[in-house]
Parts: sequence; structure tokens; C-alpha cells
Amino acid sequence: MDRAIDTKDNKMGIMPVNKLLITMSLPIVASMLMQACYNVVDSIFVSRIVDDAATGSAGTAALTAVGYAFPFQTLMIAFSTGTGVGMNALLSRALGEKDNALVNKAAKNGLFLALCNTAFFMILGIFFARQLILSQDGEGLALEYGVQYLRIVFMGSVGCCMQITLERLLQSTGRTLLSMAVQMTGAIINIILDPILIFGYFGFPEMKVAGAAVATITGQFVGVILGIILNLKYNKEIGFDFKGFRPDFEIIKKIYSVGLPSIIMQSIGSVMTFFMNKILTSLNSDSVAVFSVYFKLQSFFFMPLFGLNNGLIPIVAFNYGARKRTRMIKAVKLSMAYAFAVMVIGFIAFELFPDRLLLLFDTKDESLLTLGVPALKIIAFHFLLAWFCIVSLSTFQALGNGVYSLVVSAARQLLVLLPTAFILSRIGGLEAVWWSFPVAELVSVMCSAFFLIKINKEVISRI
Repeated sequence: MDRAIDTKDNKMGIMPVNKLLITMSLPIVASMLMQACYNVVDSIFVSRIVDDAATGSAGTAALTAVGYAFPFQTLMIAFSTGTGVGMNALLSRALGEKDNALVNKAAKNGLFLALCNTAFFMILGIFFARQLILSQDGEGLALEYGVQYLRIVFMGSVGCCMQITLERLLQSTGRTLLSMAVQMTGAIINIILDPILIFGYFGFPEMKVAGAAVATITGQFVGVILGIILNLKYNKEIGFDFKGFRPDFEIIKKIYSVGLPSIIMQSIGSVMTFFMNKILTSLNSDSVAVFSVYFKLQSFFFMPLFGLNNGLIPIVAFNYGARKRTRMIKAVKLSMAYAFAVMVIGFIAFELFPDRLLLLFDTKDESLLTLGVPALKIIAFHFLLAWFCIVSLSTFQALGNGVYSLVVSAARQLLVLLPTAFILSRIGGLEAVWWSFPVAELVSVMCSAFFLIKINKEVISRI
């Protein structure tokens, strides 16, 4: 039976905007920072793997392997997150409009789609893991490690897909503290299990890179269990009775009207990483490890922004449904101010302490430091621009214009970044390649500004 919804006193419509944004975002930011911490700690342990058949450390090969697996792991996250974004936007808007039936249909069909994503990636893991790593010109130890890691992560994809969906259900009704609990629990379990399974402590076998993958999916499974419990117990606005459930293709269409552009947008990032790995491998295979380390380190600054935006999206969507324009605009402006502050801190850290950041990854291979220091200092310039684009893209999604986000992301990563990286690799070599990131971000700022002005004129100003 559908539950009745009373949004009269829903905090997203009445709480002061700054307090609301902080209340909604801080728990997600905290969980995202924990996720960033997990990403870095995971790679730190991987970098210390020693292969008995080789002399010294195999850490660079292990980091390269994780880098080869990264675009496909990102693709899985893109499908899960994009579906969650579409479900979240539809559900939050339905709450604002007090449409009880639509709330429940959005939730149930979102969970169904998560299971469909799971089946797809499990098939990829069983049959195509080796081909996917080989497609980036992976070879030797990096190839074997990469295949092991990717196959395990894809085989356990139900953890990733379901955990993200359950988190989004909690976020969409304003229960961000509970969403934080789900994500942080999974990340903490992951961090605890990493050294145990990678190095074989406490009687466990030494699994090396495969151990990192097993730790990842185990943490996600624990997160799924907790997510189910918290949704059933506390998410009172949503009915989870699946008796007689049938997929509603009209609802699925609405979810993907916002979610599909988000999936494609994030998948574009996966495509970018794939081809960037190929460009880097052609210059110096160790630079793939540098690229992988960069993504881990930058997550300390980008993850909080994504957490901020996960808090922003339901606020904008709810107040759009409730026709409260002033609250929408104030939420977006505040988000941009906070995002700018975070990115400035990131820029300073990458410019002043690149060597110290890289020394966290003890591969005993000097190439990581030699190649990594100039890379981090150059790439950091795009931090000064990225804040505006990230908040703008989330605003487009919340207002049901996810296609704008898609266009901006495609222009940045496919039409500008990759061609620029390829040209610079031929003109100036490896160090020149990293300048493609600031160049691409500048184009992204111009596109984002254009669409933000357009959506303000056509949508926001008419409320």
C-alpha cells in the first residue's frame, strides 16, 4: 500500500537555505571524504606489493594495473550513479509536488534498474575482463594484476550498484546522515580488509591486487545490507512493497531522461581515461601509474564537491517542484562559493606539496616521483575552473536538463581534452600532455556559463 506523504513541514522547503545545504551536504561530504581516503589508502597498500619473482617492488606494476582497470570500474559506477541521479531527481520532485504514487514508483523502478546494471557487469567480468585490459596495451605483470582486479570487481558488481541506489533513496528524502552511514561503513570495512587480504595477515592468504578487489566488494556488500535495513526502518515516505511489481517503462523513461545523460556524461570520463591510458602508455607505461595516483589524490578535493552537489540536487529539485525560485537560486550560489573554496585549497596543495603527496605511494621506483611532480603541478591549474562547472552541471540535472551536462562533459573530455593531449604528446612529449586538462576545463567553463544563462532565462526566471 502506498504511504501518504505530508511535505508541509519538509525541511527542504522551509529550513534556511545555508543551514539546509550544510545539513544535507555535510554528511555526504564526510562519507565522500571517507571514500577518497579509501581510494588513497587502497592504492598506498597496492603500491607496496612485492612480487617474489622479481627484484624489489612490483608496486608500480600494481598501480599501473589498477589504472588499467579504472576506466571500466568507473563505467560501472557511472551506470549506478546516473541511474541514482535520475531516480533521485524524479523522487525529490514528486515529494515537492506531493505525488505519493510517483514517489513509490520511482523508488521501486530504480531498484529494479540497479539489478539490471548488476547483471550486465557480471557478464562483462566473466567473459571479457582480459580483453578489456589488453585493449589498453597492457602487458606483463600489470596485465595479469589488472585482469584479476577487474574480474573480481565486476563479479561483485551487485554491491556497487545496489549500495549507490540505496544511498540515493535516503538522500532523496533528506536522510543524508543515514546515507553517510551506509557509504562510510562500506569504506571503513574496505580499509580494514585491504592490508589483511593484500598481504595475508591473520591467517588469510596473500592475495596481492586480487585482495584489494575482494576488500572492495566485501565493503560494498556490507553497505548494501545496512542500506536495506535503514531504508526499511526510517525511509517512511517510500513504500517498499514489491508484491505484484512490474517494471513501469514510463517511469523508467522519466528516470533516464535525467539519468541517461548523467550516465553518458560519466561514461565519457571512462572513455577519456581509456584513451588517455593508451596515449600515456605509448610515451611511458609508468605514466599510467602517475595518472592513476593523480585520480586518487584529486578525489580528496573533488569528492567533497560531489558530496555538496548530492545535497544540492534534491534541494533544487524539491523547491523547483514547490515553485520556490529564491531558495533554488540561493542554494546554487552558496554551493558555488563553497566549491570555489575547496578547489583553491586543492590547487595550493598540488602546487606546494606534490612530492610529499607522491611519496605516500612507496613503490621504490623513482619514476613515480620524477614523472609525477610536474604532472600534479600542471594539472592543478584546472582546479581553479572546475568548481563552476561541477555545480552548474548538478543544477542542470536537478532541473531535468541533464542533456546540458552531457554536452558540456562531451565537449570537455572528448572534443577538447583527448585531441589536445594527443597533439601535445606529439609536439612536447609527456610533460606537455598534462596541459590538456587546464585547456579542456577552460572550454568547459564557457559551455557551462552559456547553458546556465539559458536555463535561468527559460526555466528559473519563469517560476
